[in-house]
Amino acid sequence: MMMADNRIREKLLAKANELALLPGVYLMKDGEGKVIYVGKSRKLRNRVSQYFQNGEKNIKTAKMVAAVRDFETICVTNEAEALTLENELIKLHMPRFNIKLKDAKAYPYIKITVGDEYPRIVYTRKRETDGARYFGPFPDQTAAKSLIATVCRVIGMPDCKLVFPRDIGSKRPCIYREMHRCVAPCAGDLSPAEYRKTVEDAISFLSGNTAQVRRSLSERMKTAAEEERYEAAAHYRDSIKAFDALRQRQKILGSPEKDLDVIASETGEFSAVITVFSVRGGALLSKEDFVLNGDEAVGFEDLTSFASGYYSSRESLPPLLLLESIHPDNEDDVSALETYLTRVAGHKVGVSVPVRGEKRALCLMAKKNAAEKLRVSEKREENVLFSLVRLGALLGLETVPRRLEAYDVSNYGSEQIRAAMIVSEDGVFRKKDYRVFRMEDGKQDDFASMHEAVYRRLTHNAREGEEKMPPLPDVMLIDGGEQHVAEAKAAAAEAGVSLPIFGMVKDDRHRTRALTDGVSEIGIAREPEVYRLIYGIQEEVHRFTFSRTEAGKRKTLRRSSLEKIGGVGKVKAKRLLEYFGGLEGVRRAERAELENSGIGVSAATAVYAHFHPDGKNRE
Repeated sequence: MMMADNRIREKLLAKANELALLPGVYLMKDGEGKVIYVGKSRKLRNRVSQYFQNGEKNIKTAKMVAAVRDFETICVTNEAEALTLENELIKLHMPRFNIKLKDAKAYPYIKITVGDEYPRIVYTRKRETDGARYFGPFPDQTAAKSLIATVCRVIGMPDCKLVFPRDIGSKRPCIYREMHRCVAPCAGDLSPAEYRKTVEDAISFLSGNTAQVRRSLSERMKTAAEEERYEAAAHYRDSIKAFDALRQRQKILGSPEKDLDVIASETGEFSAVITVFSVRGGALLSKEDFVLNGDEAVGFEDLTSFASGYYSSRESLPPLLLLESIHPDNEDDVSALETYLTRVAGHKVGVSVPVRGEKRALCLMAKKNAAEKLRVSEKREENVLFSLVRLGALLGLETVPRRLEAYDVSNYGSEQIRAAMIVSEDGVFRKKDYRVFRMEDGKQDDFASMHEAVYRRLTHNAREGEEKMPPLPDVMLIDGGEQHVAEAKAAAAEAGVSLPIFGMVKDDRHRTRALTDGVSEIGIAREPEVYRLIYGIQEEVHRFTFSRTEAGKRKTLRRSSLEKIGGVGKVKAKRLLEYFGGLEGVRRAERAELENSGIGVSAATAVYAHFHPDGKNRE
């Protein structure tokens, strides 16, 4: 085996030595011809040949090289083109050994509808070509929604569901106006021009121009005071106080005009962490950590490749990017990265690898954060692996059960019966693999529902818009006792699939007590790591199943409330809810809008009269 590997390496080395000393991209392939790694180089011959030469390599690189059976190269004109092409090919092939950033479409954004007469700030996961200003993407919805809350609190942007100018004067301003947390265009005493200034401040804030925001708030406070608009002046005064308090909580890292990002990394034996600092106005605004587990930690030291992928989907880039380190073979890539990022940003972006002074201190701070994140991550991985090993031993399995699926059934009457499936892989919930199965027969039979859900999952029976099913699990966990397990096993047998199936048994207080194979129970009370793992899975499957049932319940209740109106049946109720985006939209709609929804004049009249019993026509 060793001799065969040596012959393969010698063959690949000979092929690499025939390459030209030109910039380009190389694609490493396995025995099936699948691309497993994409890299770039200023001199292809030198870079590619290094992989197949004898010499010390880190564990990840050695593992990748051992899997390579062939490679191909694409020559380009310069390093910047190589960086661009590398980024595109990684997105295309999603190679096993490359760092794979989440698709930008899956990230949250903050959107300001600048094309509207009264622009609003909203959370969205869709970045469309609609003329709006988008900020992000953000690492998760918590970060995006927290920033929206901050903008509304500090700048005064409204965060309600009112539509302007339609709803101006339609109701009294809410308490946020009295708290000076909203400029309250609903009151009718704020001109569109003044509201536009608020929007511009929000855009400046989200763009990182915090100094400009404070100047604008101060000028508007002074103007309002001179015009004896004392309530408005008080609002701007409180906004400035909130802004200053926010700045005090943020770590100040330099002069107010300093805008930059810092990227640093730390590696362990089997994983790595890349940390990104965003410094705006001299203050550390955010920190984002990327934990690289498994095979994708290969090449982590090449921060230029990471940076090109990271910023390819970002709305705005700072004028300076600091890299904590760079591989000696990649020093020439700094200028290529500058060229690439300048093109992406639309303005000059400098890239530097500082070796001393304040900027070096920033890099070391980011590296320290990456090291701490790596320590915590590896400790967690160690604990999770131990719990999975113990779980496998308790269940009598031959291999460690890394991928677990759990099922639960919930119902609300005969219309809303759901079975849900969640997935845990290496202790992490994989929400993209979650599935929901809607039961159509209307029978409130938990055992039958469990049977149907497992059968449909294992046969990939697409119903109710189910997507293609994810890979099969190592173990299937059923929320319930012996009868639930028996039904799941029967469904698996019908589907012709053999895999371990166990039930998660609860005690009289609905707490996790044990596991069961359908015949006997397996105690986990004296196995704290296993208990925490199973308890967490059982809680998550409960949460997910209940949330989907509640969503269906709310939809049914909204529809049924409309069906009580004369002339409106199930079809028209569904059309109204879809057309106006919910019951509140129907309630606010004008008579003409209701007619335009396609339900007919008489039904539209009845719906309008139902929500406006005073008979007033707001048209």
